[in-house]
Amino acid sequence: MQRMNAAEVAPQGYQAVLGLEKYVRANVDHTVLELVKLRASMINGCAFCVDMHSRDALGAGESSRRLFAVAAWREAPFFDERERAALALTDAVTKLGEHGVPDDVWDSAAKVWSEKELADLILAIATINVWNRIAVTTRSEPPAQV
Repeated sequence: MQRMNAAEVAPQGYQAVLGLEKYVRANVDHTVLELVKLRASMINGCAFCVDMHSRDALGAGESSRRLFAVAAWREAPFFDERERAALALTDAVTKLGEHGVPDDVWDSAAKVWSEKELADLILAIATINVWNRIAVTTRSEPPAQV
C-alpha cells in the first residue's frame, strides 16, 4: 500500500523535480533516455518506474528484446557504443560508492558524448534516481490495468 503521494504533500518540491524531468526529456535522445531510466530503475528495484519506462519505450517503438536485455546489457549485442557508455555511466552513478565514478567509465562516455551531452546525461541519470527514491520510499505501485 502506498505510504503517501509526494505530489500532493509537497507539490512545490514535486514540481521542481518535474522541471528537471522536462529538461532532460528535451535534451537527451529519447531512446537513450528510456534505456537509462529503465536501467537505473532495475538497479534501484523500482517496480513503478520499471513498468512505466518499459511501457513508454515499447510505445515509442523500442523492441522488447532490447528492453529485456537492459538487465544484462554488458553481455547483450543489441546496444551501440553510445548506448553502452550511457548504460555504464548509469550503473556507476546509480551505484555511486565511496570511490565515485571510475575513470574508465567516465573516459568511455566522454569519448562518445560531447561535454553538453554528457552533462545532460548525468542530469538524466540523477533525475531518474530521484524519481526511483520517491517511488520506492512511498511504495508507489504500477497500475494493475493499463
